[in-house]
Amino acid sequence: MAEIENTGLLAEVAGYYSDKLSRHGQSPRGVDWNGEEGQVLRFKELCRVIDFTRTFSVTDLGCGYGALYDHLSSQQVVFDYLGVDVSRSMVEAARTRLAGRDNARLIHAGAPDAVNDYGVASGIFNVRLGRTDAEWQAYVEQTLDALDRSSRLGFSFNCLTSYSDTDRMRPDLYYADPLRLFDLCKRRYSRNVALLHDYGLYEFTILVRKAP
Repeated sequence: MAEIENTGLLAEVAGYYSDKLSRHGQSPRGVDWNGEEGQVLRFKELCRVIDFTRTFSVTDLGCGYGALYDHLSSQQVVFDYLGVDVSRSMVEAARTRLAGRDNARLIHAGAPDAVNDYGVASGIFNVRLGRTDAEWQAYVEQTLDALDRSSRLGFSFNCLTSYSDTDRMRPDLYYADPLRLFDLCKRRYSRNVALLHDYGLYEFTILVRKAP
């Protein structure tokens, strides 16, 4: 599978999250979330794209320390898991946590190296640091292309929303236009696209379902 372009941007992102892990350890704060409740809620919304009635394989793009694996395991389903992250320290942490799990594989990369049934990306589009809107939007679209290429049945992702309260927006974060990304996914990837913007957080989730 092709890597995401712009290695400089990915190096900045990797450094940011490696620092978070160093400060806060293997916890929601270690992947820049406020707490476990919000992290689990995001997983529930993202996993709506998955058919839990059958065995499946999933790519976790931006896997962090592998928390999505734990969430999926709690659903008592049979699955194969590929975790991908640009932060080497995150991948090492995930490998340690998931050691001995035969259904888990972790790689240090900017894009998946294999095709799975589903792809999930949680939080990877939020922290743009000093990048412009145009630079970050280009990175978002490249990453969505990679998710599309590496998923057979569908993929999902979340973003901070441009409908957030203006006085609470931070310049180092990226607030995406949900309508623009819905339209992009509808035109480029599938006719079956869902926009979820009703779960109480200043963000949205998009599900892209493909015909099997």
